Amino acid sequence: MRPDGILSPETATRRFLSSLDQPSRILVAISGGSDSTGLLIALHDALKAEPNPQISVCAATVDHALRPQSADEARDVAALCRSLDISHVTKVWQGAKPKAGIMAAARDARYGLLAEAALELGADIIVTGHTLDDQRETFAMRGQRSAATTTGIADLVLFDRRIWIARPLLASLRADIRAMLGLRGIGWSDDPSNEDVKYERVRTRQALAGEGVSVGEIEAMTAARMVLDEAAAGWVDAHVDVHEGMLVRVGVAGLSVDRAVLGHGLARLAAVIGGQAFALGAEQIGAVLDFLAAGRPGRMTAGRVVFDLRLDGLYLARETRGLVPLAIGPGECGVWDGRYLVANGSGVEVTVVAAGAGDAMPAPENLPKSTLARARAAQPRILAADPSPDLAEDIDVVPYFAPFDRFLTRLDVKFAASLAAAFGTRPYPKPPLGLIDGKTI
Repeated sequence: MRPDGILSPETATRRFLSSLDQPSRILVAISGGSDSTGLLIALHDALKAEPNPQISVCAATVDHALRPQSADEARDVAALCRSLDISHVTKVWQGAKPKAGIMAAARDARYGLLAEAALELGADIIVTGHTLDDQRETFAMRGQRSAATTTGIADLVLFDRRIWIARPLLASLRADIRAMLGLRGIGWSDDPSNEDVKYERVRTRQALAGEGVSVGEIEAMTAARMVLDEAAAGWVDAHVDVHEGMLVRVGVAGLSVDRAVLGHGLARLAAVIGGQAFALGAEQIGAVLDFLAAGRPGRMTAGRVVFDLRLDGLYLARETRGLVPLAIGPGECGVWDGRYLVANGSGVEVTVVAAGAGDAMPAPENLPKSTLARARAAQPRILAADPSPDLAEDIDVVPYFAPFDRFLTRLDVKFAASLAAAFGTRPYPKPPLGLIDGKTI
């Protein structure tokens, strides 16, 4: 390791391999660019130098079909993998592409296709070639949007509750990766979009000119963030109760904890209740905390969530506006309102709608009637053109945590685990890494 904490790609790769819970089959997501190609080569070389029968490598390329050259680049990657005797598949992003938000849509499609490839090749972990350069760009971009402390690119992410994605090269420089490939006489392809200044990341890259946040600063911020996450997880365990209709109550004692812990927990809890993929922003959660600090019973709304402060605590429920119906075909799954995963095991198409105000059901004595009615009205209701008496038996509806169930970073693992326990849902899979330099991953 260099004094500045930067790792050579070879060292970073060896550290990653030593941290794996064995056995492991690693799927390398390789586009043909220098970073992912370098990751593949470094992994191959490390396992060749120190063979481990319990660890193997395979590879997958996602062709987004957005450029004419992408198919040729995928074939070049396949040829490289054949020369290394590494199993490889190419997955193509099929269908019409959105005109707006193309980068986010491509990212989501890419990880979905990589998960398919992992299943096909028997892999239990995916690795990507994100580097320190990417990390610095991300810190810079997020810093321009918010004064709040950011965390950058996570080194470990659980995708879709089913497979972990690791980024072993986040402490390595692209220049070092390219130097390694140069010594091996291995080339790579360059995506023209990486030089297109219409993209914010490209403009940020050019402005940084190879500089940016240090590895030490990243490690310190990551450690602080994980301490906060653990404290917020303990807050959930001690003070949060979940009732029917995704109605959440925070006890009075839970409102007097440290402001940073309360804000961290409420921002993520509200994202779950509101079906939002991201926690409430600093301005929104700041307004909520100020409302609570005033100590006067009342209501406010933020992030599609009604915060109802009463003498016995704070209640959170989804507001009853903007509840859009969702059609789900036979044998298909869908996420309704960002809050419920609905699996249609029937032979007919169904539509998920909001329950709305129905017959007055008795409310438990310990819950406010109006608050519970609001939560019940935002519950899912299943409709079918030709409902059968046993239709309900063929429809599976479970809570969905929008900020965690698609992408769960290592930094949120403890909070998400406490939330799953509070809601009584299935636990998240254990991270596949053990120790690096004596530190638990």
